[in-house]
Amino acid sequence: MGEGLDNDESIMPYIDAANIACGYHAGDTDTIKKTIALAQKYKVQIGAHFSYADKENFGRKEMFLSNEVVYDIVSEQLLQFSSIAKEMGEDVTHVKPHGALYNQAAKNIELATTIATAVFDQLPTAVYYGLSGSIMLEAARNQKLAIAHEVFADRAYLNDGSLCPRNISGSVFTNEKSVEKQVSLLMQEKKIRAMDGTIIDVAADTICIHADTPNALAFAKVIFSIVKNK
Repeated sequence: MGEGLDNDESIMPYIDAANIACGYHAGDTDTIKKTIALAQKYKVQIGAHFSYADKENFGRKEMFLSNEVVYDIVSEQLLQFSSIAKEMGEDVTHVKPHGALYNQAAKNIELATTIATAVFDQLPTAVYYGLSGSIMLEAARNQKLAIAHEVFADRAYLNDGSLCPRNISGSVFTNEKSVEKQVSLLMQEKKIRAMDGTIIDVAADTICIHADTPNALAFAKVIFSIVKNK
């Protein structure tokens, strides 16, 4: 959230935690403040959603930066976000990398360790949200961070448990039925059906949807209903 879309407030009643853009892939100081205020209004936990400095590509273009640069950009975002949150009387309950930074960290232990180190140095009590079963969570655990295995309601998976790249048709769900099927199977059996039909086991502590996905509000309502009636 806080990415400049007009659906943040409408989605808030149906979620427990919001990943708020820190200004590098979207947003700015004003949007951070506005989104935190909305979260306060609806009693939603707030998290820092940090990324590469890449507004042109919405943070979804892979980059290959030095460990020092990655450490600095993560730290800068966490410091800014946590400072604003503190001014507004809020705790940063969790953190989550965004876009390409997230997907690369799920497969690159060196990058994942650099990110986790920056998180621990700046927000050691925050819960680290990361791709379920991935090495990014292993790196976070090694840094003594609390972790949450994250699964996606609106994204297709490959049979290795990674997210299907966005440039492949069908990688982003566009209808409520697909979301309902994925979340129902997840809630009932802790499993997900990959794009090739393979059924994979997943650990699941938190379910993510993207506010910029078409029909995001409808998706949020579907998930809210399934979780409420589990």
